Amino acid sequence: MPRYLLEVAYKGTNYAGFQIQQNANTIQAEVEKALSIYYKEKFELTGSSRTDSGVHALQNFFHFNTSILISNQVYHLNAILPLDIVVKNISQISDDFHCRFNATSRLYEYHIYQSKNPFLKEVAYFYPYNLDVQKMNKAAELLLHNNDFTSFSKKNTQAFTNNCSIISSQWYLLNDQLIYRVQANRFLRGMVKSLVATMLQVGTKKISLEAFNQIILSKNPNKANFSAPSHGLFLVEVKY
Repeated sequence: MPRYLLEVAYKGTNYAGFQIQQNANTIQAEVEKALSIYYKEKFELTGSSRTDSGVHALQNFFHFNTSILISNQVYHLNAILPLDIVVKNISQISDDFHCRFNATSRLYEYHIYQSKNPFLKEVAYFYPYNLDVQKMNKAAELLLHNNDFTSFSKKNTQAFTNNCSIISSQWYLLNDQLIYRVQANRFLRGMVKSLVATMLQVGTKKISLEAFNQIILSKNPNKANFSAPSHGLFLVEVKY
């Protein structure tokens, strides 16, 4: 049966995450519903990168199998979908392609603003405190020299390993926002938000760089901070 790859982008504010859940509105549920309405057949999608409630994506993927001949009907699907979800592309792929396991890397950004701005409140974290961005970048660089990120993972996730290879990790300023940009082969649940929250403690001088490094080495989630809210997080790119 032919397999197709579907690319989406979305604002996650009104959704309980990416993956379908019982009694909750999710990105997957809305896309499956739109496909079913247009093609008049039930669809079951497999997602590439699960994002939590409130998290946004500039790029994410589903794959699905169907005997229906699917053309790139993005206009019609987008007319059915809510305004905060967009299908960007649909293409046929090889039958053994898996949008999650074939991904080679994922790129996330976390957005922070420090001056009150009502237009950013749903897509960035308001954090009006003095920050030492130079120290935060030194903390971000420490991540490149480690592989085990148990300290920054939610507990009981059933992940087969807590090892991740971080390719790039940097804080930078853009258009009055402070952005953390991180790319890795894979991420653990809650990992980016925990990295951000703990590095903010470095930036406000609540903990030292040495203390941050000890948190990494401890492999203990109780040592890290998990307070960064979801609405500042974006999945930017999934590479294959």
